[in-house]
Amino acid sequence: MNQVRLLADCDTGIDDALALAYLCSLDHVQIEAVTSTPGNVDVEQVAANNLALLKLCGKPEVPVLKGAREPLEIPLATTPETHGPQGVGYATLPAPDTSAIADNEAVDCWIEAARTNPGELTVLLSAPLTNFALALRSEPKLPWLLRKVVIMGGAFYYQGNTTPTAEWNTHVDPHAAKEVFAAYSRAAEEGLESEKLPIVCSLDTTERFEMQPEFLTKLAEEAGCEEPELVLASDTEGTLSKASNPLVRYLTDALRFYFEFHRHYDQGYIAHVHDYFAAGVAAGTLEYEARPATIDVETESQLLFGTTVADFRGLWGKPANAHVVSQNDPNAGFQELVQRLGALARKLDKNS
Repeated sequence: MNQVRLLADCDTGIDDALALAYLCSLDHVQIEAVTSTPGNVDVEQVAANNLALLKLCGKPEVPVLKGAREPLEIPLATTPETHGPQGVGYATLPAPDTSAIADNEAVDCWIEAARTNPGELTVLLSAPLTNFALALRSEPKLPWLLRKVVIMGGAFYYQGNTTPTAEWNTHVDPHAAKEVFAAYSRAAEEGLESEKLPIVCSLDTTERFEMQPEFLTKLAEEAGCEEPELVLASDTEGTLSKASNPLVRYLTDALRFYFEFHRHYDQGYIAHVHDYFAAGVAAGTLEYEARPATIDVETESQLLFGTTVADFRGLWGKPANAHVVSQNDPNAGFQELVQRLGALARKLDKNS
């Protein structure tokens, strides 16, 4: 694998946590910083979750920074019913020393890093696009300075997961998403190379990553746990893991909450792990196909607020401002995930 220097922006978040743990398992990925955006929980809790998880995963040296406190133009809406009051379901970790978290520096971090390392950095955006929109306001040349941008967000000709037409990340801050795609439209008109346009992992393909609870049984086996890890739909809600391995225990407790949430909304005892797929695209470990498109976001209509629209046929007469993922391979993706996380869990257990 080619070396990947990564800036990750997240609103951790159960599937964000899974994605971040996965990135920590990859030797070829150097996480330059993790920036925190409000979304699933407020930014203080997001940053605390990121710091605690990085420590658990053996990466305490990775800087964690806070960004915006709220969306650009609307009040913040969080999702305790989806991700739990602290954002990571039933999972708990010792409270981190949050004095180590840089305050209000996420945007400056991105701009300084991009200017210092032109063409070298990959950005993974698994949260509302608030911080990235603010960074583009401050440095309009950011699209040229970054190597690769991956966005988890949107739904195109596909049922939304927040409203009938809108996906969560985009719905939390649609004005930011609209600004980001407008910035890339301007960049495309000015000759930005196609390979530097954002790769958008929308619900159309992320919901194909439908985790079954048996995944956690396989993960515990791969991690070398002595006792089987069984997460059953018949279990009492809130049952906590007794796994000896701390990473397996953390992920099981987080994902159990997610399984229960999906069941409450008649989707079955499963979990859509959207952000893991986007992390694999950013890391270059998961295969996919994508189509160029021109994307815009609805911010005026009450009925369609936060809806993303993609013009794949050039009907607007505008250049493409993104590549929308159209195909992926969930089976291969879950095999990759269990092997990488299992190896990380064994390593952490050995070093503890």
